[in-house]
Amino acid sequence: MHMGINGKRLDRSQMAARGYTLSATEFHIVIEIPVGSPDGYYKSHAPDYQYHIAYVVEPMLEVLWRTTGTQDDTRYKVLFPITTPLMLQPPHVQESTVPEARVFSILLGPFLHDVVLGNITFLTKVLTVEESNARGFTVQEHLYSNGTKSISVLVPFDADIVLKNNPEPLVTTYFLSLIFGFIVLPEEAPFAHPVELLVSLHDVELPTITGTCDQNQFYIGVKYGSQGNNLKAMVGHQQLTSAMADYQFQENQTHFSLVLPYTAKDTTFELFTSESLRARVDFFLLHTINNWVLADLFLACNFPLTTTECYPNGTMTATAIKVDSVADIIPSRLTLKDQSCKPAFSDDRFAYFSFSVSSCGTTRTFFDHYMLYENEIALPYNKRVSQVGPQYRQLISCYYVVNETQTVGFSSKPSLFEPTAEIGLGQLMVQMRLAQDSSYELFYQAEDYPIVKYLRQPLYFEVELLESTDPNLELILESCWATLDEDRTSLPSWDIIVDSCENPDDSYVTIFHPVVSDARVLVPSHIKRFSMKMFTFTKDEEVLKDEIFVHCDAEICDTHSQADGSCGGQCVKPAHQMNYRQEIKGVKRGKGFGKQSTKTTGSW
Repeated sequence: MHMGINGKRLDRSQMAARGYTLSATEFHIVIEIPVGSPDGYYKSHAPDYQYHIAYVVEPMLEVLWRTTGTQDDTRYKVLFPITTPLMLQPPHVQESTVPEARVFSILLGPFLHDVVLGNITFLTKVLTVEESNARGFTVQEHLYSNGTKSISVLVPFDADIVLKNNPEPLVTTYFLSLIFGFIVLPEEAPFAHPVELLVSLHDVELPTITGTCDQNQFYIGVKYGSQGNNLKAMVGHQQLTSAMADYQFQENQTHFSLVLPYTAKDTTFELFTSESLRARVDFFLLHTINNWVLADLFLACNFPLTTTECYPNGTMTATAIKVDSVADIIPSRLTLKDQSCKPAFSDDRFAYFSFSVSSCGTTRTFFDHYMLYENEIALPYNKRVSQVGPQYRQLISCYYVVNETQTVGFSSKPSLFEPTAEIGLGQLMVQMRLAQDSSYELFYQAEDYPIVKYLRQPLYFEVELLESTDPNLELILESCWATLDEDRTSLPSWDIIVDSCENPDDSYVTIFHPVVSDARVLVPSHIKRFSMKMFTFTKDEEVLKDEIFVHCDAEICDTHSQADGSCGGQCVKPAHQMNYRQEIKGVKRGKGFGKQSTKTTGSW
């Protein structure tokens, strides 16, 4: 007996090298050939559109025998091809995507040489290999020495066939779906294999918002982030649209800008004085699907607004404004002291009054050189109904100068206009506070007083001009002193600041601290800071009282006026002053501190 392959006999050494065996039983001759031996080959198949392979080999059996009587030789040779049953061979997907490289990378295989990639089906289109490469999706075939091959595909995250989603505000999920369409040659039997890839990447750049104001309008600028203009802009509770007539809206590929007047219905009024109104706009950028807040801006500015005007003919006008703290107020219901005096005009935010100083319950007070007219805007009071809910009180006043000489030009021709003099007066508010330390970040509140301090322990004072945002104004501490009693004119007293400088007679010199711009300090010239060391008044080495009171005279000057010599800065003797007085009351020394050096004054 001999065996062979493809009609060629193999000797025993060749059979042993290939792992073939030839044996016989009483009734059979048995040949054993390992599947995958090099004398056979694999063939691809695609039943039910799935990838299978089969192994094909053609062994030969040659049998020789001799008849004993005749001594004749008989040769019998049999060739019988063998094909194994089909074996399912699903392709293996090897993903090597590096998210930071922003490219999907996969390797699909192995396949036999008779398999050809015909096309790739994406979510929205079907492309051939050539079309895929032309669009920047790199498709390559890799051949191996064992006769197999694999297919690699590179697809950028930014390709239009990649779906993008944001499951979280700063995370982008990239999804790629592919169906590989193969053909088995020469039968051209088709089969397919789907692949889905999902990658999450923290690559979202949020949009940014900036905002400024002038005397009439808010200016808001938005720089798009990595999501482009795929967002919703909200002004207050209303979504921004191009149909909003009061707003000026412009956009390009990377930015958009918005201009809106401070009186727009989507703004909020926070506070008003006789000369200004503080308005706020709340601006949000939201995710279009999930409504996540991507960025926000709460922009508040003071806008010039004269709420009370006094005319030479004795007419007063006043504007009442509904602010956020009393949002339930209906302006049309407001009245003057005489409740029959109602607004000449009103809407949902303003009430405008015009009346004579001799009407509507207006009171008049005489002073040395002027008359003061005062009235009040409020809600009418009903004695039969308990007053609940928000209350509204707005004091309005006019100053009219009397016994004042007015010089006018003279002409022999009749004048078309009679000379008039109109006095414009306003209020500037100054406050003095005691800071808890030298950082001037935390301050004692009214309920904290009296403050307990030990001798020689530093006290940090801050004096601030409130409400004004005029950078041309500067606050100067003209003088500061301490007394035993709350009365600022009481004795004994001790000078802390004299003629805007430290007291030269003080053994523990007052220290002025610089003020720089930060989140709280918008105009540094409106604030002065100084520190002194705690002391107590004594007489004959006996403590007179446990408490001291600190008082200051502050001057507000015009830095652009050369005539205003006091604006040379702190520690420059002023030419004249406008005093605004403020006090820190009840700074109390500590108990049980022992005998310490103290300050005294001779004018008790």
